[in-house]
Amino acid sequence: MSLETALVAGAEQIVDYLTAHTWNSIIPAFFIAGAMAVFLSKDVILKYFSADTKKYVSYTIASVSGVILAVCSCVIIPLFAGIRKRGAGIGPATTFLYSGPAINIMALALTARVLGFEISIARAVMAISMSIVIGLIMSLIYKDEKAPERKLALSEGSSFSSRWVLVLFVLMLATLVVGTASISLLLKIPLMVSLTVVIGVVTFKRMDRSEVRMWGGETYSLFKMIFPLLLVGVFAAGMIKELMPPEYIAGYLGTNDVISNLTASVIGAFMYFATLTEVPIIDSLVSLGMHKGPELSLLLAGPALSLPNMLAIRRVMGTRMTATYVALVIFFATVSGIVYGSL
Repeated sequence: MSLETALVAGAEQIVDYLTAHTWNSIIPAFFIAGAMAVFLSKDVILKYFSADTKKYVSYTIASVSGVILAVCSCVIIPLFAGIRKRGAGIGPATTFLYSGPAINIMALALTARVLGFEISIARAVMAISMSIVIGLIMSLIYKDEKAPERKLALSEGSSFSSRWVLVLFVLMLATLVVGTASISLLLKIPLMVSLTVVIGVVTFKRMDRSEVRMWGGETYSLFKMIFPLLLVGVFAAGMIKELMPPEYIAGYLGTNDVISNLTASVIGAFMYFATLTEVPIIDSLVSLGMHKGPELSLLLAGPALSLPNMLAIRRVMGTRMTATYVALVIFFATVSGIVYGSL
């Protein structure tokens, strides 16, 4: 099998991917992520990470905070360091550190679109559960090692009223749901066009022009940061599918035993996945015989960890805490894969 054949396969995968997923799921998700960055105050979220906050509040907020972010395992580090310096306890901060890159609306939408609705739900549920359990264990082990607390100054927020913010997000989420739904194009296209027109009317009638520019700028910034890497991942997935012998996948990741799930978790932990690139790569591995258990293990460990991530968080948490965190992610990703694969 020649390199030329693999390159052609990678190019074909990009064409297929752009045709099937970009207009109806990726682009709407980028606009949602950009709106979240502009209209949802991060200071309001960070405020609830304080050690004085009730655990059920701080861990719940930390575990779902990844939904408003579109970051990879490396970009989350400065945010994690910031909330630690502002007084967040190691437990909620670690929950945020895992949840941030593990779940976001783009990743979940893309997972549902490419890998299936079932594993997208499993990914969301297990990522949230894992983030809370890992945070609680870290807090229990390192309960005496607290960051200095500081009072947070809340931002004034957007002049865009909360009522219209809610309307905007409902409309955008409806667009994303329609775009990812398995319905006829004859129905899907008119619905998406109609929703887009209504979003445009709400935006330009109810939002300041400066906020429109901020939203557009944030959306473009996320798109520029992520989308090229997504295409690289798609291209690599096409080459992997062409070059990697199916018996290799079947032999190492094709069953639901401990070794297969552990192997998938370790590979995911040390590989670097830019946001969303894990989905096309895993899709190719599944087509080569990867079992659904290791598939989930890789989804849970891959986006949240990487070798660069480990080196960076070591500067914030130290060697001992970092080693504990990495071991917990690998362990729970493996267990989650085994459980899911047996269902």
